[in-house]
Amino acid sequence: MRRVVYPGTFDPITNGHIDLIGRAACLFDQVVVAVAADTHKHPTFDLEERLALARGTVAHLTNVQVTAFSGLLVSFAEAAGINVIMRGLRAVSDFEFEFQLASMNRRMSPHIETLFLTPAEQYAFISSSLVREVSRLGGDVSAFVPPEVRAALRERFG
Repeated sequence: MRRVVYPGTFDPITNGHIDLIGRAACLFDQVVVAVAADTHKHPTFDLEERLALARGTVAHLTNVQVTAFSGLLVSFAEAAGINVIMRGLRAVSDFEFEFQLASMNRRMSPHIETLFLTPAEQYAFISSSLVREVSRLGGDVSAFVPPEVRAALRERFG
């Protein structure tokens, strides 16, 4: 079985994330969306909320599983029997950090490969942090996130 893990904080999950998950679902037998419990960021939503929102937005994809993980991603992937990590690249500016991360992961677990995918052009500029900021300031994020995420952001920020 070909399995891939797509890690992130998903705070909030965006249409760009969902686009990448859908692309991976066409390439792999199973996609594991791994929501990070340990994060240096200050998430808007707690882990359970992020899991629920992610599960709700990918429920239509039968070969996608959403789960939480903590600690090193390569340790999670090894324990789950996954040997491919998928990362999204929105712009060239993402590449340097993602390349370093992939190199570090390869050094720790040489048998785990990193696959980079790009989202559809209409999602290339969307980031969770931008969506949070626009929502926090009262802007309309309906073009950037699914309706259930927009509702959760509206409830959080008023």
